[in-house]
Amino acid sequence: MVKILVVEDDENLNKSICIFLTQKGFDVQACYNGDEAFDALYKNTFDLVISDIMMPKVDGYELAQNIRMQNKTIPIIFMTAKDDFSSKEKGFESGIDDYLVKPIDLQELYLRINAILRRANINDKKKLTVGNFTMDVEEHMAYINDEAINFTTREFDIVFKLLSFPKKTFSRTQLMNEFWNPDSFTGTRTVDVYITKIREKLANCKDFEIVTVHGLGYKAVIAEKSE
Repeated sequence: MVKILVVEDDENLNKSICIFLTQKGFDVQACYNGDEAFDALYKNTFDLVISDIMMPKVDGYELAQNIRMQNKTIPIIFMTAKDDFSSKEKGFESGIDDYLVKPIDLQELYLRINAILRRANINDKKKLTVGNFTMDVEEHMAYINDEAINFTTREFDIVFKLLSFPKKTFSRTQLMNEFWNPDSFTGTRTVDVYITKIREKLANCKDFEIVTVHGLGYKAVIAEKSE
């Protein structure tokens, strides 16, 4: 499921956007200022960020610039009452991908989100295929040459996440926050145990590998012949 972070200090507008996007099938998290957004981005992995510009503590420009320092590819949409060219120019120079002027038409926002996700090759896929390796979301099953792999649910989800963003490194903390209960007392090294088990089950797969990024976490690297 595509995860979207909504950063807007107007509580009513924030709530309306979150409800609307949830109804459209997105996994949405609300933040009400830039500081909350930084915290959410540290703890979780998002596929897209929607942000106001004029907010307390940290404005949208600073938020976008900081996101871009950490992540060069995540799509960012600004929504703001600032309709002048200089504000738009500053926004795009900060690294955003699209700019909507308030009042926001939710249907237009939805269309723009889908367009950006298509361009970024991010979508709520039902199947993911890399060479002879296939993952079916509805079945929650993975196959190599049509032979089923006995992944647990969590193993499946981890592999699907990594393959959805090839070459992107996910920290152990990011994976823990997404796939483990926040109330669990499991340490981040548990991720290493799962990766070891996943690699064992993928021993016959030559289409990609899960690479350790020392000191950071893990990423999926697709073999050149499968790209």
